[in-house]
Amino acid sequence: MLALGLALTAVATAGVMLSGSVQMLGVMFVFCGMAAASTNAASGRVVVGWFDRDRRGFAMGVRQIAQPLGVTVAALTVPTLAAGGGIATAVLPPLLLLTVLAVACWFGIVNPPRASVVSAAAAPLPVSPYRASGFLWRIHAVALLLVVPQFTLTTFGLVWLVSDLEWTPLAAGVAIAVAQFVGAMGRIALGAVSDRARSRVWLLRVVAVAAAVAMVLLGSVAAWLPDAALVVAMMLVIASTITVADNGLTFTSVAEGAGSSWAGRAFGIHNTGQYIAATAVGPVVGGLIGLIGFPLAFAAVAVAPVFAIPLVPRRDHDAIGAVPATAVAVAR
Repeated sequence: MLALGLALTAVATAGVMLSGSVQMLGVMFVFCGMAAASTNAASGRVVVGWFDRDRRGFAMGVRQIAQPLGVTVAALTVPTLAAGGGIATAVLPPLLLLTVLAVACWFGIVNPPRASVVSAAAAPLPVSPYRASGFLWRIHAVALLLVVPQFTLTTFGLVWLVSDLEWTPLAAGVAIAVAQFVGAMGRIALGAVSDRARSRVWLLRVVAVAAAVAMVLLGSVAAWLPDAALVVAMMLVIASTITVADNGLTFTSVAEGAGSSWAGRAFGIHNTGQYIAATAVGPVVGGLIGLIGFPLAFAAVAVAPVFAIPLVPRRDHDAIGAVPATAVAVAR
């Protein structure tokens, strides 16, 4: 699924390069998003299958740096390449990366161990974790709300710096790239902490509170100190780091709450909810910015993590057993 998704995304990206109209460009971008979505559940399933509880948070944090690192690369390359050679030139690096990674996934990734066909057929079907408790529903809802500030900064951070604060595209791109890179490293660090902490959901609650505070502070800085470039950049880095920190925690919690038999489906549901929220961010927050401006809109987005705080479950739920040592030895 990883290799197929990346290959189809590469084909759609080639379609972007060949698009002769804005309408066809939009269609090709939709196909890119549809094909690329396959990598989320599939890669999460690989992590869940190969890592035990005391290493799973770190491993999922490493896996979750993909998006902020991708945004980092895009922020550094797309504005400059698009300004110099148009959209076709700007999407050429992603096309090359997708092609290489599709081949690498096909030959380089070993599937995690699963129950044999005989034992799986003899065992009763596992009860749906969605019926057993409300844990997964609450984690899904929390992740949906926490993705709002994350995609607000990803979508409008560059626009804010260039159009409102009149930064150059290169300077704005560097600021966004630094913010996303620091956020990626934060995901790894928080994942490692969650492996040793008494509770993942306790850390998730802390992140939700911090995200609300960070968006309010960013809005305040944007309103009161728009000309202080260093302060603005530092606050953008801090807010971006905090607002992307939850992803690894929620994905790990989903995997553990769903169990091995339901992990793939649970990841799919989880991602669908997040992307529905992300899709709404563009028109809703964009409209809000048009009405009240960037500073107040950033502060208003803090409402989403505030609503997420009481939805965070009180305790973790782990339905995944340890990875068999013999299976790990065979894979190695």
